Amino acid sequence: MLSQFTPEPDSRWGCLADYISSPGVYAAGRLDADSEGLLLLTDQGRLQHRLTDPDFGHWRRYWVQVEGDLTASHPHSETAMAQLRSGVLVQGAPTRPARARALPPAEVAAASLAERTPPIRHRLQVPTSWLELELQEGRNRQVRRMTAAVGYPTLRLIRMAIDLMDQQSPLTLEGLAPGTWRKVTLQEETRLQQLLRRDHRRKTHSPGRGGRAGGGKSGRAGGGG
Repeated sequence: MLSQFTPEPDSRWGCLADYISSPGVYAAGRLDADSEGLLLLTDQGRLQHRLTDPDFGHWRRYWVQVEGDLTASHPHSETAMAQLRSGVLVQGAPTRPARARALPPAEVAAASLAERTPPIRHRLQVPTSWLELELQEGRNRQVRRMTAAVGYPTLRLIRMAIDLMDQQSPLTLEGLAPGTWRKVTLQEETRLQQLLRRDHRRKTHSPGRGGRAGGGKSGRAGGGG
């Protein structure tokens, strides 16, 4: 499905309107149609902009199933992790430093991830591994381009969490099955609004600082998939 509410003409993909009936909201950061995971929906342009503009550096956490061996015994594993952390070239420009680690199979099993529909392709002679990658930017198909650049093509990609950068726990997928949604809690709503109040105070005390217009309804920034 596409992370938008309007279907594309002649597209084989569905859209958010197939699952969500709440009117007037749009995605604060997109996912590719073949990616999975957390989307935050809002009817506030300022909040959409605040969460997706890379100037604010909100960490987004992804779990990525890749083709190849990422165990500690594999000679290329730590080299690949180091490259992802320091940044790689994507479409001619370096990515920002990232957080990256190989995920132990036990940690992946404990997460009880839902099966993907359709399932990923399997090649009997090629192992697969999982890694956790955290980014502060969301360029077009960035995660897939990054793992491919270090020799580990992405098979499955799940956005697990979005950090509000307020020294509290990130927003996560916990308790949400694929294709379902919920309203933010009162506490989460308070935290989101505090982001905007903090920005307002900063602008009030720094009159010389220019601002950008609020994000539009396309939500094209902050994808990363």
